[in-house]
Amino acid sequence: MKTKSFKHVNYLWDRQKAADMGDDQVALFLYRSNILGADLRITNYGGGNTSCKTIEKDPLTNREVEVMWIKGSGGDIGTLTKAGIAGLYTNRLRDLKKVYQGLHDEDRMVGLFNHCIYDLDSKAPSIDTPLHGLLPFKHIDHLHPDALIAVAAAKDSEKVTQEIWGDTMGWVPWQRPGFDLGLQLEKCLKENPGIRGIVLGSHGLFTWGDTSYECYVNSLEVIEMASEFIEKKIKGKKRIFGGQKVASLPEKERKEKAARLMPLLRGLCSSEARMIGHFTDTDVVMQYINSHDLERLAPMGTSCPDHFLRTKIQPLVLRLDSDQNLSDTEAILQKLRPDFVQYRAAYKGYYETCKRANSPAMRDSNPVIIIYPGVGMFSFAKNKQTARVASEFYINAINVMRGAEAISEYTSLPRQEAFDIEYWLLEEAKLQRMPKEKPLSRKVALVTGAGGGIGKAIADKLASEGANIVLTDIVEDRLEEAVDTYAPDIASYAVCDVTKKESISEAFKKACLQFGGVDIVVHSAGLAISKPLEETTEKDWDILQDVLVKGQFELAKQAVAIMRAQGLGGDIISIASKNGLVSGPNNVGYGTAKAAQQHMARLLAAELGKDRIRVNTVNPDGVIIGSKIWEGEWAEGRAKAYGIAVEELPSFYAKRNLLNEIIYPEDIANGVFACVAILEKTTGNIINVDGGMANAFVR
Repeated sequence: MKTKSFKHVNYLWDRQKAADMGDDQVALFLYRSNILGADLRITNYGGGNTSCKTIEKDPLTNREVEVMWIKGSGGDIGTLTKAGIAGLYTNRLRDLKKVYQGLHDEDRMVGLFNHCIYDLDSKAPSIDTPLHGLLPFKHIDHLHPDALIAVAAAKDSEKVTQEIWGDTMGWVPWQRPGFDLGLQLEKCLKENPGIRGIVLGSHGLFTWGDTSYECYVNSLEVIEMASEFIEKKIKGKKRIFGGQKVASLPEKERKEKAARLMPLLRGLCSSEARMIGHFTDTDVVMQYINSHDLERLAPMGTSCPDHFLRTKIQPLVLRLDSDQNLSDTEAILQKLRPDFVQYRAAYKGYYETCKRANSPAMRDSNPVIIIYPGVGMFSFAKNKQTARVASEFYINAINVMRGAEAISEYTSLPRQEAFDIEYWLLEEAKLQRMPKEKPLSRKVALVTGAGGGIGKAIADKLASEGANIVLTDIVEDRLEEAVDTYAPDIASYAVCDVTKKESISEAFKKACLQFGGVDIVVHSAGLAISKPLEETTEKDWDILQDVLVKGQFELAKQAVAIMRAQGLGGDIISIASKNGLVSGPNNVGYGTAKAAQQHMARLLAAELGKDRIRVNTVNPDGVIIGSKIWEGEWAEGRAKAYGIAVEELPSFYAKRNLLNEIIYPEDIANGVFACVAILEKTTGNIINVDGGMANAFVR
């Protein structure tokens, strides 16, 4: 087997890996799917579909039958496993031709796919099932490569297809995916025997092969030919997208402006439901959004259904100058609000004009993609992954527009066709099947001292309940290790010294750039110094005040500015201590700082209620196991104060509380979760998580 060479796609086939799978055609089909999905130029997350056909023994007749294995509805080929596919009797699927009644019958046909199921563990069959099943090939790829969609979306797509591939490729005009499109592919193949694939107008590509490897190489070769054709066309163009109209700001300045603007955009995009943000300013994006043709192309919208389902029918282009001063939040909001009002009205008009008698109710009318010429592109969605993927899909759309414009002229789907995809009852049913969101979904939390101990336990709890997390600490190695424990798109980190306002500012910028803003701030960073009065130095006093008190003040000050810009309320949680309420020996510096934290929280609660920003305190006590502050002199100091050995501290603290319980970092995390997710009408409160200490009761 000779290794192929490609310029415009990644050849990822590993002969040894494939050989290890032997003749397991399903394993080879899954392997092919995964490596195709690893290249975003070939297909994006959740886009495209792949299949294979095998001979299996029918459990009812004991006869050999052909079974088609295909990606299930809503899956992603890049991460596809056996659990994510459907197995159907091919002959039963083809027998559905006998009962199909025409285009008005498409939705009923999807229900009939279930009568073709061979593998009882199958995922729900995809709408693309008949497109694969009515073709005779053993292995089939349906992909959405940028280059192919550029050909498919070009004004003279059929002519261009002939120019690139001659008689070796078929072409069918745009049609919504479904059973009839499967019949059109079958018809195209019958009329053009020997073709290696089919271009779907305004949609994508079908290619095939007798083996998984032949199918894979065929797909890459077809994409490579289209890419080379477009590359030559682009090189022959004097100006891409009509040339540059706006100059990009320097990268650092772009990021500064984006971080400042993100909370404002997030607040406006969250008028119906809170959103998470994503920002990108790659060269591909900047060339498009700074161009003369942006005004013409952006309103046209995208062509491929997979694109506009995730990006909405068109983006919002801001009318801010790239050198606009963004320091006056209210003034910028005054400029932005009319753009959002106009966008929402236009989307409502699109819905009202195109809706049908049985259309689902209008969905959120806010933009998903927002373009700021000279600065970059923002995307907002229900979670980070969806926002990031929407951005990736729009970048695919940019590549498509660039290619189609180089070939001839870009065309998008007619609005009614786009609407019928976006508000398809089957698409609505897929949305209704989505799992229920977690309590903290759509929220962003910044946690200080999150490199380990109580802070990491709090971050873990908030993330497990759906929040995006920005972990901060002063030790980067510890942060890197902590972030690696989360799934992609969940967490980020910023090295942050809470005694320095510039360091806090950089952490909040990271939160805004990464996720769009911040909703929850937990001040867990701390240290403990236990000494008698005469041994407590000015340095001891200052560092306790700086980390615990001044750090909390500066965190709150900067967080509130972001929360007010968003207009979505928020939560500030102080991790204080029982020692702020109870007088004990050898504790003047630490206890005073903790008492200051507690009262600051009450003062802030009184001031910020009008902004729907709730401020509460969680008071731990005796968190020895898993807590960083008990690893050094603090433990020795407390043991000395109580006249016991350090090793006796866990049992000592457990025995002295009313419940006789050891308190763990996870218990403190549960207290924080209660404050931000359950006690929604509580502010200015102190939650003691100490097993019950009568002398620390607040009332």
